[in-house]
Amino acid sequence: MLHISINIKKFIPLFLGAALLVSCEQDQIAGPEPAAALPALKAGSLNLSKYVSVGNSLTAGYSDGALFKASQQMSMPSLLAQKFAMAGGGSFSQPMMNDNNGGLLLGGTMIAGPRLFFNGAGPASLLTANPAATPTTDIATNNPKGPFNNMGVPGAKSYHLLAPGYGNIAYVALGLANPYFVRMASTPNASVLADVVAQKPTFFSLWIGNNDALGYATSGGDGTNPLTPISGAPGVGFDGTYGAIVATLTSGGAKGVVATIPYVTSLPHFTTVPHNPVPLDAATAAALNGAYAAYNGGIQAAYQALQATGLLTAAEVAKRQISFRAGAGNAVVIVDESLTNLGAINPAFAGLPKYRQATAADLLILPAASFIGTLAVAGNPLTVNGVAIPLADKWVLTPQEQAEIKTAIDGYNVIIKASATAVGLAIFDANQYMQQLAATGITDGKYTVSARLVTGGVFSLDGVHPNPRGYALLSNLIMKTLDAKFGSNFQASGNLLNIGNYPTNFSPALK
Repeated sequence: MLHISINIKKFIPLFLGAALLVSCEQDQIAGPEPAAALPALKAGSLNLSKYVSVGNSLTAGYSDGALFKASQQMSMPSLLAQKFAMAGGGSFSQPMMNDNNGGLLLGGTMIAGPRLFFNGAGPASLLTANPAATPTTDIATNNPKGPFNNMGVPGAKSYHLLAPGYGNIAYVALGLANPYFVRMASTPNASVLADVVAQKPTFFSLWIGNNDALGYATSGGDGTNPLTPISGAPGVGFDGTYGAIVATLTSGGAKGVVATIPYVTSLPHFTTVPHNPVPLDAATAAALNGAYAAYNGGIQAAYQALQATGLLTAAEVAKRQISFRAGAGNAVVIVDESLTNLGAINPAFAGLPKYRQATAADLLILPAASFIGTLAVAGNPLTVNGVAIPLADKWVLTPQEQAEIKTAIDGYNVIIKASATAVGLAIFDANQYMQQLAATGITDGKYTVSARLVTGGVFSLDGVHPNPRGYALLSNLIMKTLDAKFGSNFQASGNLLNIGNYPTNFSPALK
């Protein structure tokens, strides 16, 4: 009997730690020396009386694939504001959601689904545990009154901050407005940036640009969500747009901190699902090899016919040969648009698709785990998704697409650092910390966290956004950055957060 369903839990090693309880008698042993008194908290050269955070889902507090009350309360800007309040900071307002289900409605119709939870095998929709846990936040009726200090807009790219009407509910169905900004905008035709500067912030944080690359990555580089050009005028290119944002934010004398863009391909959204997750029995492997025999033979015939032209190399022929074996570790079959279009060279080979099996250099996006290895037609082993039915471009990032993303992010980060340096802003190098998190982990207090999904302790179940502990870690790193740049002493005064006080996951029963 064929059994090839993919359990993502196999790729999320869960470790149960044992607590060691030790008791002993200690007679006539002196206690520890009293700890030296810590210095009083000081803001240095910062005026934190009016703090406004500008950005996207990472600053809104998005977690587990949704925005919900508990995640907002532990968003990075909210955690920072709590510490800033101890150093002269003022109140901090956020556009709170109605519930802890997450998701949005538009006139009663769901336009964004509820949050994810861990079902023991992997991320799952909250609706699978509680079908009644539907969103209750309706952007047609449930919009709080601003202004808001947290101006993080989930889904926003850099140029969206400049766009008038980005919060106009009439444009949401057309894809020209953002439903989250509908709940925040001062007027239907306001822009995010205009609503920020109207508050006259004395200090701001700016983390924008992630979605300029992330949208391309999460769509598998299939072209439906292109990378923002590095160069271009405000509203078009990243350099013109980011420069305009920084110039506007600092025009009133405000100081601030900006964050660089991490290499998004290091996120667990792209590193959790292996390229070879499919187990097959001997009969199914043989049947699949038989099904692909014509394709393999066609590639070989094309090579023989085109060998003299040099347009189809032996290396590519080998790459395009597809085979399976009994047991675990079979690689998925993917559509790779970078392969040679044989039909364009010779119409006789027009029927040969651009198929190959994935390698360790390819990155499968996290949602692919939900269907790889399942049967498109019940009982038919020749309809195995990801094997008999190849994965479309949108489910995989090939090395070429990964290189495009890296080039874009490197370009964005050069612009971010140059723009910030020119006006004396602090720079939080989120990309540097992401690489450290992925390579060795980061230790904060008693906790060492990493970029692994679930067990790493930092990322939520969507594999892109932090969980509350991750947001606490980010807050600490930013406070250290402010200490170094502006002479504050959040760290020396003992005012960093204890990241262990913040959860790594939420129960599906959270109300």
